Amino acid sequence: MRFRNVVLAALPTVLLFFFALHASVKSQQQEQAPRPFREYPGVEYENFPIPPDAGRQAEWVFARFMYRGIRYKNWTIDYPRSDRHFAEAVRRLTRVDARSVEQPVAAEDGDDIYNWPWLYAVEVGHWDLTDLEAAKLRDYLLRGGFFMCDDFHGSWEWEVFTASMKRVFPDRPIVDIPDNDPIFHTVYDLDDRYQVPGAQYLYTGRTYEKDGYEARWRGIYDDKGRLMVAICHNMDLGDSWEHADEPEYPEKYSALGFRIGVNYLVYAMTH
Repeated sequence: MRFRNVVLAALPTVLLFFFALHASVKSQQQEQAPRPFREYPGVEYENFPIPPDAGRQAEWVFARFMYRGIRYKNWTIDYPRSDRHFAEAVRRLTRVDARSVEQPVAAEDGDDIYNWPWLYAVEVGHWDLTDLEAAKLRDYLLRGGFFMCDDFHGSWEWEVFTASMKRVFPDRPIVDIPDNDPIFHTVYDLDDRYQVPGAQYLYTGRTYEKDGYEARWRGIYDDKGRLMVAICHNMDLGDSWEHADEPEYPEKYSALGFRIGVNYLVYAMTH
């Protein structure tokens, strides 16, 4: 009888403990779960049509990094048209199950960044990372994430880019990616690469912008030789995806742009 009374007396405390534990686990699961699809007005596009299958689950999503810039919302350049064209190309050119819409990802959103193994940023010649963004991006990459940046040109934008990147990795050098690196041979052999211009080519006839005369494929490696950061300098792959459906934009540039992106994506998902 005494034992029964002890059990009955302790029951409310035990139940309260398990309810609190369940609530804590559920809260952690919600915090760690990928955030649902969201969109923002861009510099170039607003109210862009949303595909009917936007809510479908998929194994890969085009994750676009939302960073602090030194002027207007540079992270939204080409967004979302470029992202969705690239996602469609991934569906056609690979067996990767790609979601039809992109996902803007911010370092400030708790642990959400860790849900997206491939992260892309555009116009990084105008970014100015906060302490939180730099620390979160470093942790994301060292945990196995992959970061691809694109569409910045010339020596001035390079200096702006490296000023923030050195805060991400002050002790890791930026190097040229050798032609025999696996990232150039995951799906396509990309030994014969050339400069991919932005839409400005249509009215200037130049493949370069500012003093960025030669395309540079550079990167940052981890301690095991895995490429963590793929830097596309003096080229505009985003425009080659964005304008791939425009007859005026040369097909050869979009073709190479998609192949580079596909290789980088497959490398990120397999290394």
